[in-house]
Amino acid sequence: MIAAFIAEVGPWSWWLLGLALLAAELVMPGVFLVWIGAAAIAIGALSLMVWDKAFWAWEVQALLFAALSVAFVFIGRRLLSSGANVSDQPLLNQRGQSLVGRTATLHEPIREGRGRIRLDDTFWTVQGPDLPAGTRVRVARSNGGDLMVEPVDS
Repeated sequence: MIAAFIAEVGPWSWWLLGLALLAAELVMPGVFLVWIGAAAIAIGALSLMVWDKAFWAWEVQALLFAALSVAFVFIGRRLLSSGANVSDQPLLNQRGQSLVGRTATLHEPIREGRGRIRLDDTFWTVQGPDLPAGTRVRVARSNGGDLMVEPVDS
């Protein structure tokens, strides 16, 4: 049945397969079927030129389609991943990192290396040298949920 359809439609069968794969990508997004659909369309374009040649058997078409699919997937992944992590707000979900360089007043003294400050509307646990409450400190770096602080020179 499928062989009869392919024989009747000819090289356009690859175009139909490619368009069906591209349509399936709309239903199942993931940018994977796009590359396989592009490989099918490429085989369809090549088939338009060499359909009547003796070497262009279905086995050759299938092997070339498989190889092009793999190549297109690798090339497509490389193209899409080259600038995927660029952001205009790189610290958006790293709130502790976004506080580095800010100054605050110690809300609770730092004793045995730990204390608390208030920045904006949040109290943060800080680590640093022992200092009394009310001392101005600068956030030097973020260590997970804790902020590393150092005293501000007056």
